[in-house]
Amino acid sequence: MFHLKIKIKLEEYYRKYRSGWMKYKYGLVIGFFAFITFVVGDSNLLRRYSYDEKIRDLEKEISYYRKEMETSRKKISDLRFNREWLEQYAREEYFMKKENEDIFIIVDK
Repeated sequence: MFHLKIKIKLEEYYRKYRSGWMKYKYGLVIGFFAFITFVVGDSNLLRRYSYDEKIRDLEKEISYYRKEMETSRKKISDLRFNREWLEQYAREEYFMKKENEDIFIIVDK
């Protein structure tokens, strides 16, 4: 008798709260928090995409500057240890000359 009353009350409770939108309450709550997290929150998908794009651009820039540093190191070592190359570089970049030379600078217009 007592078990029958509990069973009837449980069935009423089940029908009352499992009908309508309450069937989907866990899904709605999870969907709501997913919406807040991925669309409205501080780390939404649009910002994450823009941050990833910035990271890719910065990594490209890093690789470019590493290559530039390597070429600059090569030039510095050549300037230190190769006197002929140092003279050639000074003539080309700074228009220096030897005592018996004349330099003519031709400018294209």
